[in-house]
Amino acid sequence: MINNLLKNFCLITFALIAPITLPAGGIQKSLNQDKFTNNTNEIIVSSNTSLYTFPETHAKELLVLDIGTTLSVLRNWKVSESEIWLRVELASNKVLDDPNNITKGWIKI
Repeated sequence: MINNLLKNFCLITFALIAPITLPAGGIQKSLNQDKFTNNTNEIIVSSNTSLYTFPETHAKELLVLDIGTTLSVLRNWKVSESEIWLRVELASNKVLDDPNNITKGWIKI
């Protein structure tokens, strides 16, 4: 009988306390815990630049970016001291634009 009473007590205690830590349990996350990165770097192209499929000069050229195109830098790739590439994404409206448009690629700095 005491064994059943102990089991029931543990079960009721767990049922009352465990939901507090679940997402629907009532604890609100602070705004600092969101998973969005705040360190997005944007650049504006100052001359006509080619967008490549991967970071090599003999790679397939996807398109030529016009002067004034805004790009978000996703990552960089350092081949040597004199050759640095950036993985970039073109600024676009993902809802209205054609999903088949090229939006990501590599540029050489």
